[in-house]
Amino acid sequence: MQKKTETRTYPWDILLCLLASLLLVPLIVFNIEPSLRLILGLPFLLFIPGYVLVFALFPTRTTDRGIDTLERVVLSFGLSIAVVPLIGLLLNYTPWGIRLEPILISLLIFIAGIGLYGIYRWRKTNPEERFTISLNITIPKHENRVDRALTVILVIAILVVLASLIYVIVLPKTGEQFTEFYLLGPTGKAEGYPHNLTIQENATVIIGVANHEQKPMTYTIEIWLINQTTSDNQTTYHHLWYLTTLPTASLPSQPVNTEEPWHPQWTYNYTFAINFTGTYKLAFLLYNTTDANTYYPDIDYQTITDQKLTSAYRETHLWITVQ
Repeated sequence: MQKKTETRTYPWDILLCLLASLLLVPLIVFNIEPSLRLILGLPFLLFIPGYVLVFALFPTRTTDRGIDTLERVVLSFGLSIAVVPLIGLLLNYTPWGIRLEPILISLLIFIAGIGLYGIYRWRKTNPEERFTISLNITIPKHENRVDRALTVILVIAILVVLASLIYVIVLPKTGEQFTEFYLLGPTGKAEGYPHNLTIQENATVIIGVANHEQKPMTYTIEIWLINQTTSDNQTTYHHLWYLTTLPTASLPSQPVNTEEPWHPQWTYNYTFAINFTGTYKLAFLLYNTTDANTYYPDIDYQTITDQKLTSAYRETHLWITVQ
């Protein structure tokens, strides 16, 4: 006569958690189907770490040494929300940092290690006392009404936290919106800027713009020469001369990637000469709107200096002494 198969031979719930965690690896490594990554990724972050930890701590059924299914589910979500940020905090102090691959590997090691330890403890438990998954997650009828109320409140709190996390994860991320506007020396590095010139001596700088505004942008760059003095933190503008407006095209938004080498998006080699002596501020003004006014060289626009500087979207400048 064939022996009846024991229904508590394997902890299928833990094996399923380990399998789901392993299936997530190729999906992330090979960037396969974002929807599948989301379906497996949410439980991987919000449920499985806490579930295997609870299983390792309480491998028995509801007894004086075990907890019921509802308590396991609630604790699984709560512990996952605590464990995952803690692993991220520890990774922050390692050479790998908080990035996708280190987080994935660390969580896999945690889930596999705790899960296997839980299976070991589960196999050491009396077969009649081993916990097996059950769909009965009704709220237990505690004799103490306070305990019952606290259980309900805990379930609601966990559901609110989970809903908030899912909303943050699923909601499209806009990211930080900004524009890079910078000057480089003639060799393409942040050095070698022209600061001392003679009259009509040519000098060159490289102007750069990069759009990270999360939308296409059209920029205009105006270059002005300013004669100013500062005394007691008060700046007086004596002269403002218009030099030129650079032709700039519409730039698509590009993401910020700190893990790859930096590459410029738009640059312009600007060569200039100054026809009179003195110390001047060579101001580069970036606008994201079109100025309908027409400006001419050799005209002093000193009366609109404040308006031009304050209306610019971005501003950078060089101090130049001409002898």
